[in-house]
Amino acid sequence: MILQAEGDVRVVGACSGEDAVALVARERPDVVLLDIRMPVVDGLTVLAEVLRGPAPPAVAMLTTFDSDQQVAQAMRAGASGFLLKDTDPFGLLQAVRTLAAGGVVLSPRAARTLLSEHAETSGVTAETLRRLATLTARERDVLGLLAQGLSNADIGAALDLGVGTVKDHVSSILGKLAVRSRMQAALVARQVPPPA
Repeated sequence: MILQAEGDVRVVGACSGEDAVALVARERPDVVLLDIRMPVVDGLTVLAEVLRGPAPPAVAMLTTFDSDQQVAQAMRAGASGFLLKDTDPFGLLQAVRTLAAGGVVLSPRAARTLLSEHAETSGVTAETLRRLATLTARERDVLGLLAQGLSNADIGAALDLGVGTVKDHVSSILGKLAVRSRMQAALVARQVPPPA
């Protein structure tokens, strides 16, 4: 109801996990909000199926963060964001708009949990630092803005670049950092202190 009340957001459906993949395939939404824990078919299964489809939507996971393992799995699978189930209406609207524009959303509590999990599983290793060192100055600029959750259009505006150029930089960053998603790249960037 909160989302539907906004003129620039159209809700195309709400359903259980077992119906979600078919609904996404039929309606082709730009953004999907998935509860990690759903009966019958859980959000992680739906996430994997949805992201396998052609031109997959941005998917944000709704969570209470009582299962860090599931959150880590969703991040590795390619989720574009993590929101707490008690996110206020304004925050929810902003998150959907950011996701639709190609950005990443991460509530502050989600960021702490994911950074902690990411540090435990990958750490700021010498390999991570070596990979970061392969980024060009412009790619580091793009990565810094990506880590703030900005969309390609917003990054382009901030750096006076076209959206296509930003997309090229993001693709290069993902390859050089050996990560699968913007979210994973953002977490790597947030883990490493800025140069002095």
